[in-house]
Amino acid sequence: MKRSKTAGNVWMTFLTLLLLVGPVLAFAAEPTPGLPQSGSLLWRMEQGYTTAMLMDTVVDMKISGLVGRVSVRQEFRNEGSDWVEGIYVFPLPENAAVDRMRLHIGERYIESEIQEKEHANKTYEEARQSGKKASLVQQQRPNLFTTSVANVAPGEKVVVEIEYLEDIRYENGRFSIRFPMTLTPRYISGQPLTDKVGSGWSRDTDRVPDASLVTPPMVSASRGHKLTLTANINAGVPLATVASRYHPVGVAEDNGRYRVTLSAGQVPMDHDFELDWRPVPSAAPRAMLFRETIDGRPHHLLMVMPPDEDEALPVRMPREMILIIDTSGSMHGVSIAEAKRAVQLALKSLQASDRFNVIEFNSSTSALHAASVAASPSNVADALDFVQRLRANGGTEMRPALDMALSSRPAKTHLRQIVFVTDGSVGYEDEMFSMIEEKLGNARLFTVGIGSAPNSWFMRRAAEAGRGSYTFISALHEVREKMEGLFRKLENPQVTNIVVDWPGSAAIDSYPYVIPDLYLGEPVTVKTRASGDFLAGDTVRIGGDFVTGGWSETLALQSAEQNEGIGALWARARIAELMEKERRSEDAAGLRAAILETALAHHLVSKYTSLVAVDKTPVRPAGDPLSSEQVPNLVAHGQSMNAIFGFPATATNAPMLRMTGVAFLLAAVLLIAALRVGRRAQRVRLA
Repeated sequence: MKRSKTAGNVWMTFLTLLLLVGPVLAFAAEPTPGLPQSGSLLWRMEQGYTTAMLMDTVVDMKISGLVGRVSVRQEFRNEGSDWVEGIYVFPLPENAAVDRMRLHIGERYIESEIQEKEHANKTYEEARQSGKKASLVQQQRPNLFTTSVANVAPGEKVVVEIEYLEDIRYENGRFSIRFPMTLTPRYISGQPLTDKVGSGWSRDTDRVPDASLVTPPMVSASRGHKLTLTANINAGVPLATVASRYHPVGVAEDNGRYRVTLSAGQVPMDHDFELDWRPVPSAAPRAMLFRETIDGRPHHLLMVMPPDEDEALPVRMPREMILIIDTSGSMHGVSIAEAKRAVQLALKSLQASDRFNVIEFNSSTSALHAASVAASPSNVADALDFVQRLRANGGTEMRPALDMALSSRPAKTHLRQIVFVTDGSVGYEDEMFSMIEEKLGNARLFTVGIGSAPNSWFMRRAAEAGRGSYTFISALHEVREKMEGLFRKLENPQVTNIVVDWPGSAAIDSYPYVIPDLYLGEPVTVKTRASGDFLAGDTVRIGGDFVTGGWSETLALQSAEQNEGIGALWARARIAELMEKERRSEDAAGLRAAILETALAHHLVSKYTSLVAVDKTPVRPAGDPLSSEQVPNLVAHGQSMNAIFGFPATATNAPMLRMTGVAFLLAAVLLIAALRVGRRAQRVRLA
């Protein structure tokens, strides 16, 4: 009897543990959040992140030919009762050359200085502690920056004005400029580090050592975060159309110049703005050359377009298309619908002579087939069904998926083309670029950026490393148009082995070093600096291998139009090339010095330089405390806070824990039932 009672106590203890642990694992194991992140900050975000500091933005674009100068006025308002320092992490175009910053205080403004990053940090921190108004602009990624503004008084508005230059994109007969308004939170993986260098929601990790600097808080609604935008276009040629893809605009024309304004006046900062314009077809240029002379050195921006689409010969070879689709939590909502439609259109574009495979990834990777299969009607139908059933959830572990595509054995009779459909929301971009360069072989990688705010730097740079091209899709209605444009590039011959021949009268420093392949509808753009001026009659020739055997264009250097900003764009391209070399660990100290020299000479924000502006007079009383606040970003249009932060989408093991918890609960129920049956049987025997 004693033994039976002891056994019963053991069983009851075990059952109690099961019943206690099961619900905890099944329901309370939703992390708040995973280990690499900051739980307290994310808890504030879930409950409704609020700050005393509100922020609105005013954008002014001035576009001349192939160069855009953009002014971004960030208006910080302190609606609290304490002195505040505001910290705002925000995106800019990945090719932006940030060269100016002003701190506006009422009617006064203070011009910034370019300083080495450590020196600029020290200058700002000293001003911050001494009660002086100050602003600091730093680069975290080529497309991600931080503005810090110190000592904003209660009820005060302070304006930080940032200016940058960028070259205008040309594709399929259209020019375009894109302004990012928010960001898709980057997926952070790796082992957490002890220290934390920033104030973002993530801990720094061994894989992303600056994670806390690139993970600002996100909110789904805000009283601030409104944007006003004006664009003035002087294209140099008559325009057939001027249009905004995602925001209604008004367009006014005056003597060949166009002024564009937002129809709504202000819009929420939750969807990238894209403006494009198409020249009148009869006046469409075949080549463009712009020039700016700085300190006696001519800088050139050269753009040469390939033959028109209707002139291209219909030559096609069998393709092996590997489609990779991102199904992580950040793709939840509109993004996954866009991605699935894009992949389905790609599958339907295949011909019987092609081969294909589909790979999907989130926290794990799976492929439809072990290797590429023939594009037979039944195989394509299976793939369409596979894609239709995909759902967005989990982390963004893209490396195994891309590694699977690049490492699989290629079909020697087919041209391998990898189409990578993703929002690019990872923090370990450099790691991905290195893998692409190492394993690309004879394949070509084409990236398709999905969503309202994709990681444009990753999309562009991955395509460059993969010797392909990139496309952005930000709305369901444009999926077919954008994908058909991509198919035209995939199906038509490229111009390869491109060489630009400059005259020998001056030494040339030209970027990119290796000119990528030329795809249908896309130009080649080259930025150069010469050691001295060219001679009268000098020309530049660009040529390469085309399907007809050869293709070339020649331009007279004296015909180049003068345009401000070419020198800064050259410097930005040089810094990007030097950064790529540094990533490959080639003479890190020497490369750092070269980057620093170029950035300081051209007043550019870079990995090693920052812009800082300091008012001379202290304004905060010595005894008044100063609080520091991270100004949040709006969640991108079509994305879900719950899918990204709530919380399995951020690389946690919650699904496994839930399954384990459910198993515990079932085991407890079964054991209770078994005990009851055993007790009834025992009573029957005793009776």
